Amino acid sequence: MKYKRILLKLSGEALMGNRQYGIDNDRLKAYAAEIKKVVDMGCEVAIVIGGGNIFRGLAGAAKGMDRVQGDYMGMLATVINGMALQGALEDAGIHTRLQSAIEMDKVAEPFIKRKATRHLEKGRVVIFGAGTGNPYFTTDTAATLRAIEIGADVILKGTRVDGIYDSDPEKNADAVKFNSLTFDEVYAKDLKVMDMTAFTLSHENKLPIIVFDMNREGNLKRVVEGEKVGTLVGL
Repeated sequence: MKYKRILLKLSGEALMGNRQYGIDNDRLKAYAAEIKKVVDMGCEVAIVIGGGNIFRGLAGAAKGMDRVQGDYMGMLATVINGMALQGALEDAGIHTRLQSAIEMDKVAEPFIKRKATRHLEKGRVVIFGAGTGNPYFTTDTAATLRAIEIGADVILKGTRVDGIYDSDPEKNADAVKFNSLTFDEVYAKDLKVMDMTAFTLSHENKLPIIVFDMNREGNLKRVVEGEKVGTLVGL
């Protein structure tokens, strides 16, 4: 393994599969199977999931909803997704813990750094829900923050495209893929890897980011083993 401890960032939309809304159970099972492959190798896995398949605070604010209220609703959506993934992982035989930045002791532990680290050391997958617990911050920022706190080796951003392109490959057939980039090149080219707060946090803490296609079978294992999959952003 090239990476012993990883933070896997998944979007809420990734859980929709081919649906327009909600959670696709088949996609959950597929992700659980991919995560199990690296857990069985001895990789320590932490996960942050977005909530965009259920509710996105920014979208609510655009329609007149109070932004703070909307963001808290989005945080709750990430906990729902976290519980769904936790169930799929447990069904696959993986021990898990769900930790929430907002206290809700009937369904999740509160986020405590030392507890999270200890769970990882014991081979449990730790899912972080409710973002940072604060409005105005995205789950990208939550993923970067948690990755730094637990001492992750890398942030793996699982998407439905196979890396970072100079334009949207789903809209532009001539889009050019980058195999690797420095943080400074991402700034210079104005590429949308993560939101700026998350990206700057990663840069300042020298934490590499790999953007890859999570929907391709075996890709997560290949990344953990050090194969050149997706796009690596580093110093």
